Amino acid sequence: SVIKKIAQYIGEVMEDSKDKVQENLLANGVDLISYLTRFEWDMAKYPIKQPLKNISEALAKQVTQIEADLKIRSAAYNNIKGNLQSLEKKTVGNLLTRTLADIVHKEDFVLDSEYLITLLVVVPKSSYVQWQKTYESLSDMVVPRSTKMIAEDAEGGLFTVTLFRKVMDDFKAKARENRFMVREFYFDEKELKCEKEELMKLASDKKQQYFLVNWKPLTARLRIVSAAHEGFSGGSYGPVSHSKGIAISLCLFSQGPLLRWLKVNFSEAFVAWIHVKALRVFVESVLRYGLPVNFQAMLLQPNRKSVKRLRDVLNVVFKHLDEVAAASIMDPGMDIPGLQLSNQEYYPYVYFKIDLSLLD
Repeated sequence: SVIKKIAQYIGEVMEDSKDKVQENLLANGVDLISYLTRFEWDMAKYPIKQPLKNISEALAKQVTQIEADLKIRSAAYNNIKGNLQSLEKKTVGNLLTRTLADIVHKEDFVLDSEYLITLLVVVPKSSYVQWQKTYESLSDMVVPRSTKMIAEDAEGGLFTVTLFRKVMDDFKAKARENRFMVREFYFDEKELKCEKEELMKLASDKKQQYFLVNWKPLTARLRIVSAAHEGFSGGSYGPVSHSKGIAISLCLFSQGPLLRWLKVNFSEAFVAWIHVKALRVFVESVLRYGLPVNFQAMLLQPNRKSVKRLRDVLNVVFKHLDEVAAASIMDPGMDIPGLQLSNQEYYPYVYFKIDLSLLD
């Protein structure tokens, strides 16, 4: 469960590079299949001389801590993502609802006037002509020829109009009667700047969870080759000359903190999970077949088409280990006394499934 959560979260953080998610799911620096096929018990982390209970508790504690940290980090990331999506939604609506921070400019408004005010009006496309003919007469004290369209979308246009403050309410009422919608907007340069900066910061914060970009000057030796009609002529190797005015920057990409944490802890959780599987195989085998320990654990990876055939072969080979279980497989209606597991998951041999479909 924790492993799948981390794997899927890596996919979410790498939303722009989903095709590269699988190659980032590594265990101890190798792909998952390689780790499984070369699995060796980690004696340093989980010494086998200590009681099984201690090993089990250490594994559980490690995974629990990873899950707790994941909740904290994912909550912080989701907060950034949610705030960003909320702001982005404001930039994609129609002119009646979307933010105007990236549309309006200071020169579109009459500012710092005691008597005059500039309003923004959304006019349907079919009413452009009507607006131009009637806006000056919607109320008294409208400044003649003060309207201009500053933005347009599929449904209509955003027009400015300047009038005296004292007739503003009357103008709004008459505009509504004519299906011209006045936006409740007052130009505040500082507020608009803050809104733009917040959007950029959230976008940057979200991106930095995936990767960091670092531009550094590059000092190098260059060979400049030019093509001529007669052939090629080449300059000699040497350090970059400042007199030539050549400047080179190297763009370095490094993984962001969240992605880096997810990859490290995916590996830790996966390794712990496989150790738990190995521990369960051992314990179940001892419970089934008793002491002294005399059994062999194997890893099988059949094709989907051959799973049933493999089951049949294994049941034939190992049916002598548990005649009752083998018989119940042949007869699904037969109950095994004292067994609470599903018959379909109980075999004469010890079996545990390892599902690597972590992104489904």
